[in-house]
Amino acid sequence: MIATVTLSLGSYMLARWFAGRGPYERHKEMAGAMVTRIAALHGLIIALVFAQEMTSYQRLETQTAAEASAIADVFNDAARYDATLLGPLQQDMRGYLRAVIDTEWDQLGAGNGLSDAAWAIWSTAYDRVLDLIPQTPRQVSLRDHMLASLHAISASRDMRQSEAITSVAHFFWIAALSGVVLIAFGHYIYTPERHNLVLLGLFSAYTGAILFLIFGFSNPYSPPAELQPGPLQTLATKLLAGS
Repeated sequence: MIATVTLSLGSYMLARWFAGRGPYERHKEMAGAMVTRIAALHGLIIALVFAQEMTSYQRLETQTAAEASAIADVFNDAARYDATLLGPLQQDMRGYLRAVIDTEWDQLGAGNGLSDAAWAIWSTAYDRVLDLIPQTPRQVSLRDHMLASLHAISASRDMRQSEAITSVAHFFWIAALSGVVLIAFGHYIYTPERHNLVLLGLFSAYTGAILFLIFGFSNPYSPPAELQPGPLQTLATKLLAGS
């Protein structure tokens, strides 16, 4: 916010210096029309990008809850399928949760992608279920459901990585900051009185706050708007308590 206010007021003062001492009255109509059009486009761009980043953030939140549900389904179906499967597959699910919560989330925040260890555990669990030979209709149904749940986990992982590498394009920041500069330029016709400077500063501060939120939501795995793997942590607390 401070940086945006500084940029805006600095641009305003630069425009005043460049335009000379006036008179400015005859330019007010043209300057007002220009500022109105640029401000409308600027506001539209920021609103669309903010909505996009917020939607992606909420989608990831929902997908994390779905992944936790799929892990719980595999864990519980393993016990229903066969007592001999109870230990190995359930341990895979516990290990997977540890890898995602303790390692993978931080890796994604640092831009290092998904954890190879978590993928290896998922692959081991998937092979275990593939190798099952059902003996009853009940086991056939459970095996199919566990495979579907493991596929859902894999899809969640792919989406998690996609959200980590898909961010706001650099062109957006160019458009956003140039809009702040051009809007400030357009106000050169108004004298640098205290009230005018305060109003221009308030506009710039609000714009800076929105840009900060967009920046925060652009990487949901790191501060300032870090999304915690809450559903996975809750599930881990329950499953690891029984290990």
